[in-house]
Amino acid sequence: MQSEYVLEMKHITKRYGNNTVLSDVSLAVKPGEIHALLGENGAGKSTLMNTLFGMPVIHSTGGFEGEVFINGSKVNIASPQDAMTKGIGMVHQEFMLLPGFTITENIKLNREITKANPVSRILGKNLETLDMPSMSADSRKALDSVGMSISEDTLVKGLPVGYMQFVEIAREIDKTGMKLLVFDEPTAVLTESEATQLISVMKSIAESGIAIIFITHRLDEVMAASNSITILRDGKLAATRSAKDTSIVELAELMIGRKGESVVHAEPRSAHFDTVAMHLQDLKVNMPGEQVRGITMDIYEGEILGIGGLAGQGKLGIPNGVLGLYDMEGSVELFGQPLKAGDTKEALNAGIAMVSEDRKAVGLLLDQSIEDNIVFNAMQVKGNYLNKIGPFTLKNSSQIRKTAEEMIQELDIRCTGPTQASGTLSGGNQQKVCIARALCMSPRFLFVSEPTRGIDIGAKKLVLETLVKLNREQGMTIVIVSSELQELRSISDRIAIVSEGKLVDILAPSASDADFGLAMSGIKPSDHNKKEG
Repeated sequence: MQSEYVLEMKHITKRYGNNTVLSDVSLAVKPGEIHALLGENGAGKSTLMNTLFGMPVIHSTGGFEGEVFINGSKVNIASPQDAMTKGIGMVHQEFMLLPGFTITENIKLNREITKANPVSRILGKNLETLDMPSMSADSRKALDSVGMSISEDTLVKGLPVGYMQFVEIAREIDKTGMKLLVFDEPTAVLTESEATQLISVMKSIAESGIAIIFITHRLDEVMAASNSITILRDGKLAATRSAKDTSIVELAELMIGRKGESVVHAEPRSAHFDTVAMHLQDLKVNMPGEQVRGITMDIYEGEILGIGGLAGQGKLGIPNGVLGLYDMEGSVELFGQPLKAGDTKEALNAGIAMVSEDRKAVGLLLDQSIEDNIVFNAMQVKGNYLNKIGPFTLKNSSQIRKTAEEMIQELDIRCTGPTQASGTLSGGNQQKVCIARALCMSPRFLFVSEPTRGIDIGAKKLVLETLVKLNREQGMTIVIVSSELQELRSISDRIAIVSEGKLVDILAPSASDADFGLAMSGIKPSDHNKKEG
């Protein structure tokens, strides 16, 4: 009997060691439907798709629990190639095109059409020549189906990113026996008009009987394109909805959800502060994967400002741009004084410190001692902890040791002593060393990016409590950039949400889950509410 579904994933559970990243997740997709798959970063979307495509990361880590069915028949998908032979394709967010090849050569890659010649008739099929007219005809048909009038003989190199996205789609459409296409954030690089065209193309593909799984964070596009919607949250199935029976607000709420009690609770305060500590004016930052596309914002003295948003939306670009680690445009003022763009040393000397999101590559010298790490920036930038004796400059070892011991005690850094190599510490203790290094600069303004990434709940609690203590007791202005919304809500006075490199809104920590979900999908809650009203 023919199944109602082209794809069924039943009770999928995936563990990496003791960490359960998917727990009893089920997904069912009908032929010819567009099925949206939603969830915050870390919700489990990628792991579910890796399972569907038989990716090596799944098989090499113990496989998964649960079952996968294609057209009602149970299947074991061994590899992405195996998935393709079973009629499952993917339009990737990161382009898988060869720049030096033409559009036709990319569309027909590994599926070339050949024709016999006198040599191949004698020596075998491997010496057949490419049938370029047939390949071009197939490519032209696929390009026409996605509304692209560009010549199929054009080189991919130099094409606008929007064109490359449509070439990716055309390549998948050209494959025979395609039953299901996965679109992974397909509109992320497209202009508004291109995104509208893409949704039209998706609907056309679905009408031909091919099912689509549409992974996106743009809820307005979900409502415009989808028939059904599955929402994941924290590796679990939060809900499945028919598009006609839900709303953007409900989807936003389901995506965010309450993630249990906060590990830290800072007493809420009025968000009305008097003095502007930092003013950003039309800030643009060219940080790969975290580009900022024009943000204007005031950060007030004495507040904890949270900056949230999904991965790759630009939130991490803000501190990295201000500190001059990536090219920036626009202007930054610190307590009314302009900062020179791209000058890291000036930013540090002006009283800004930063705890990087990448504590291994940027934050720490892993083979150096705890004490050397703690004083490194203060010594290099400000010349602290140094003694000048004639023409010689020597480290003030006793002062370094005293400072390190004080920081170890104050931040409860679990170690054998100041001389222990930083690379031998646990993740949470490494993070505390990064904070200690920043504090050694005696900053007036502190950026902290992803402070609890990769550390256990006990370490998270201590790191967050440390930030609150610095703010409350020393009056330090702190900007905490984090993918953990609950973390931001627990200690921030205000939370700025960034989407696609722009500031969507600044919300109170007490704002509703729906408002945060809307903002993270790029929709200003007040604008949406007016529209609905």
